[in-house]
Amino acid sequence: MLFNLKYIKKYLTNNNDKPVTYRWTHGATDNHLGDGLLIYSIIQFIRAKNCVCLGSGGGFIPRIMTQARVDLYDVGIFEGNRDFNWGDIGTTYIVDAANEIGGEVDWLKKDSFLRKNFYPRIINETTENAYKNFFVKEDIKIDYLHIDAGHSYEDVKRDFEQYSKLLNKNGIISIHDTDINYSKNYIVSKDISDKNAHHKFTEGPSKFIQEIGDEWQRFDFFNEGILKNKPSSTGLTILRHA
Repeated sequence: MLFNLKYIKKYLTNNNDKPVTYRWTHGATDNHLGDGLLIYSIIQFIRAKNCVCLGSGGGFIPRIMTQARVDLYDVGIFEGNRDFNWGDIGTTYIVDAANEIGGEVDWLKKDSFLRKNFYPRIINETTENAYKNFFVKEDIKIDYLHIDAGHSYEDVKRDFEQYSKLLNKNGIISIHDTDINYSKNYIVSKDISDKNAHHKFTEGPSKFIQEIGDEWQRFDFFNEGILKNKPSSTGLTILRHA
């Protein structure tokens, strides 16, 4: 499906014809997935089944997580065709209190575009409560973890320290908004006009990744002015056990 531009525009970067909220923070446009393509590729490479997204915005990353697994099992998502067992491809978990602190969500209604087309398992709790009351209680192990919930240093540190304990042996973690310098390279797009509007959200994540120890391999993906005439990602850091 990633070579079908009409599909990308309708399902992955838009809700039909409305841009997915906050897609620009991943460098995504109508026909381009930005760093979503990197996440898609990693999920396919490690054959991830249980994918957890802490914080969701408009659900851009959760739909990438699901699409990667659907494509991995060579099953396409087509309109009117849901004749396969979703349990066979694992689960995308969204953990989001939906309290509009730091961002709004548009998937609360059961008939929302995201829920109708990608079927995520939604844990409508804070990340701390979801960890104790759901993931630990249900003994759920994670193949791919995306951290993008609370953006204070303390929030990112807590989410990492808790949820990394649930990571499978070959699991991968990504942390969003880790480029403190992104606003210097950001290009105004139709999604947002103020290049400084998201800057405060990079302070906590960018500080935390500087403290990650040698037990983790760290890969930073920052735009650093790549393609000056295109929207810029706010930074993505990939972690795996050394």
